[in-house]
Amino acid sequence: MAYLSDIEIAQRCKLQPIGEIAEKAGIPDEALEPYGRYKAKIDPKLLPSDRENGKLILVTAINPTPAGEGKTTTTIGLTDALRKLGKNAMAALREPSLGPVFGLKGGAAGGGYAQVVPMEDINLHFTGDFHAIGAANNLLAAMLDNHIQQGNSLGIDPKRIVWRRCVDMNDRQLRNIVDGLGGQPNGVPREDGFDITVASEIMAILCLASDITDLKQRLGRVVVGYTYAGKPVTASDLKAQGAMAALLKDALKPNLVQTLEGTPALVHGGPFANIAHGCNSVTATKLALRLADYTVTEAGFGADLGAEKFLDIKCRLAGLKPNAVVIVATVRALKYHGGVKKENLNTENLEALKRGLPNLLRHVENITSVYGLPCVVAINAFPSDTQAELALVEAECRQLGVNVALSEVWAKGGEGGIKLAQEVLRLCEQENSFRFSYELEEGIEDKLNTLARRIYHADGVQLTSKAKKQAQELTALGFDKLPVCVAKTQYSFSDDPALLGAPENFTVAVRNLKVSAGAGFLVALTGDIMTMPGLPKSPAAERIDVDENGVITGLF
Repeated sequence: MAYLSDIEIAQRCKLQPIGEIAEKAGIPDEALEPYGRYKAKIDPKLLPSDRENGKLILVTAINPTPAGEGKTTTTIGLTDALRKLGKNAMAALREPSLGPVFGLKGGAAGGGYAQVVPMEDINLHFTGDFHAIGAANNLLAAMLDNHIQQGNSLGIDPKRIVWRRCVDMNDRQLRNIVDGLGGQPNGVPREDGFDITVASEIMAILCLASDITDLKQRLGRVVVGYTYAGKPVTASDLKAQGAMAALLKDALKPNLVQTLEGTPALVHGGPFANIAHGCNSVTATKLALRLADYTVTEAGFGADLGAEKFLDIKCRLAGLKPNAVVIVATVRALKYHGGVKKENLNTENLEALKRGLPNLLRHVENITSVYGLPCVVAINAFPSDTQAELALVEAECRQLGVNVALSEVWAKGGEGGIKLAQEVLRLCEQENSFRFSYELEEGIEDKLNTLARRIYHADGVQLTSKAKKQAQELTALGFDKLPVCVAKTQYSFSDDPALLGAPENFTVAVRNLKVSAGAGFLVALTGDIMTMPGLPKSPAAERIDVDENGVITGLF
């Protein structure tokens, strides 16, 4: 049987005008700013604020593998399923980055019959949010270098500049550069570099800001470097925050689109969870909570990254409390964690599945025992799954008091997520004892050790001499009470991507610490994690094309 590709399914969908989707979501015309026929910006200030917030559902997953998990697909399908059950539900998702779209992963608008549309627009330029974030980031970089060129009255040490330029593309060539060459009129020569836009602190700020005033204040707190005397230099010292906020004025507004089944969805912001906090914007999440009785949102990669940061950073800073958590897994991915090669994943292998299941069970236990939240395991169905394999997963999860629901949303849309939706509704009615995994009063190294031991199940963290010195400096500057955002490989609980399953007896190596004062957290870089990815040997861009009628192909 030949299956349609994701883009073919999306292109065959008859989209509803965005005004009809807004009406369905309870958004008045005056709050709607259309970007063409099928997407729009929403101005939260023009919406009624007296409605009681709905329930918040977080979708997370096991550590990702090449076999695929389908977290975004499950998020969208679950939202459609809740609507089929007569519930007022809305999805709140992240925007895809052009880096993975043209790189290895491809698009991030869901898959099969559980997608948000217009799929091509969402995966490419969309409403220009990422371009605005990149422009604001690079304006600050330009103003910083210009200040030094024009006499450096602040006494900025060119060797202690920490602000990098950014571009929303996987381009390893730009990781480390030397700029300002060509003589005195062309700037001060110095080492520099680029991050991918989703790793920019401006992205994190946009996603955590509550309104334009808060945005401007956060931008002003951004630390760009240090003086010769060791004093932090901020964007407000450079008088840059006003112009940056002007560039971000429209980007701050959430984007409204629809699922294939016409369910309203907010898609806004897109930090990666392996190098940033991995959640959509606080503005979009809170807007969805005001508009819908059930908001389904996702956090990037596995629960050790995305869910941890959603809970310990986003929920803490925004005052959010989830009502239920969905952990997505596939039998194929669990067998991969159990040592099966990708080409053999379609064959039943109960022994390998048993070896891989601890990865799922550890994520489940973290959510229920560490964070005190009810959860359900969603098994994203593949045709190769056998009844014996599915029964094994269900039996192991039941030992932890967690139910398992087979999700067939990729093939059936919302109809394939009815059982999952029913379990989520049940969990949402339970009282929970939500708590964070660490307290802010702990010191920097103490917080990292608590996080590593409780969530990664490591023996602790090992700071390099450079990181220890940075921790001391950040403590002296008063930044030690901020939450921590760990940049770590997504493929393992550890900082080694080769350690699959549920590794034990390891430490996490922290090689660099920095403050994102505007975002309101510390960043700890571990292992070999990089803030500018590279393209694979055969990038997805090689297979993307557009015909004479403007129809795009090869996007997935």
